[in-house]
Amino acid sequence: MNLFKRAWWRLTAHPGKSLMLVGLFFVICTLVLSGFLIRSAAARAADAAKERVGAVATMQLDVNGLLASGKGQKPEGQQGGVIGSEGDLRRSLVDKICESSVVASCNYSTDGGAFPTKSGKLHQPVPPPAGQDSTGTDLFSVSGIRDLDAVKEFRNGDSRLIAGRGITPDSKPDEIVVEERVAKDNHLKVGGVLKLKVGELPGPGQKPDTTEHPFKVVGIYKNSTADTGSYLPAMVDPANRLYATPDGGSVLMGKGDRGTALSSATFTLKDPADLDRLRDDARAAGADLKIFPITVNDKQYKALVGPITRTAGFATVTVWLVALAGTVILALIVASSLRERRKELGILLSLGEKKPRLLGQHLVEVVACALLAVGLAGACSGLLSQTIGDKLLAGEVSSARQDADDSTPEADYSNSTPGGPSPKEDGPEPISSLDIRLTAADIGRVGATGLGIAALATLVPGSRVLRLNPRDILTKGD
Repeated sequence: MNLFKRAWWRLTAHPGKSLMLVGLFFVICTLVLSGFLIRSAAARAADAAKERVGAVATMQLDVNGLLASGKGQKPEGQQGGVIGSEGDLRRSLVDKICESSVVASCNYSTDGGAFPTKSGKLHQPVPPPAGQDSTGTDLFSVSGIRDLDAVKEFRNGDSRLIAGRGITPDSKPDEIVVEERVAKDNHLKVGGVLKLKVGELPGPGQKPDTTEHPFKVVGIYKNSTADTGSYLPAMVDPANRLYATPDGGSVLMGKGDRGTALSSATFTLKDPADLDRLRDDARAAGADLKIFPITVNDKQYKALVGPITRTAGFATVTVWLVALAGTVILALIVASSLRERRKELGILLSLGEKKPRLLGQHLVEVVACALLAVGLAGACSGLLSQTIGDKLLAGEVSSARQDADDSTPEADYSNSTPGGPSPKEDGPEPISSLDIRLTAADIGRVGATGLGIAALATLVPGSRVLRLNPRDILTKGD
């Protein structure tokens, strides 16, 4: 007799046991499919976060590495060490690294100062106290930047252009952007000229550099920080912050004759995992990574995907545990069923039925229940996955925010602009929602998992059938 017919008769003759198998498979397949859906949603969210945030790698001078290489002069006694030209990060080198295929965007900057001139006075409404030496602080703060729009003060609204335009990668070396109060004090307008002197103090026995470098004012901005009404060193007053090109900033650092020297460079990677490739490309471009190491701060990416990654990890563990537990439980049920059906097996064997076909009949019965359960699970898992995933993720997000509140604030060196982190900039909000999508691939995977469980749970205990003969089954009842 056809084993498929016998399987059908068995299932319809014992609807209670058939429904029990369908129910068990439904629970298993629903939980497994929910785990797959949560993992898939987490992977999509992580990929989206990579594209949105990426990872920012920072390249800047390591003084200890320079001294260890023998290219810098170590301090002797009370004399300071000399960094020299070997400690300059050249823009020409950085531009080559920016061409790497793993770099989505790059930025670089110089940090320095500039001494005022008769035509370029500081904004200092309150003079320094009598007797205080302010020689080292009475100067402009100059940031040589590649793109003014990338400066964090302009991104978060602390500063905004009110006239002219900002610094761009196409700006000329002598262009500069000044704050509104400095512009008023010096009667400057867009198109005017601001003369500045190199903001480096002379060494012992050296004369100060009195050369005045003219800069064309191409933009005027306004900073939201008002005057305090008390004395503030000019260099730390936001009104005295000037934005120049990297070339202009290098000139005011006294390094204009040696090419454009940068304070730091940042590279936004397309994928946080591409750091090693970036380093290889930097070496190929001629960079000495012992002197100018490249470090990555993927803090934003981790903050975004941390909770959802942990949720996906929990879902993965759940899939394995459910699959293992389901296999064991189903195997016990099949073994119990085989014992109950020992007379049926003995009669069929005595009539000449082959043992593999008997085992195949049980497999067909279990697989039929599994297929029905997979269909039901596909209809119900979407809503269940969304509910379970959102609750798990909400717990992880709450925990992540609590950890962030309890942690000690630290500087975010992934910032591509000078001046350190802004106290008004909050960290990135973790991903707090899942985009559950049920696809044919997910149904296929859970179907394969369900069929695999059915096969293991049937073949392992059912292999005993292959070792029996009709006489033993019918006479010994085992």
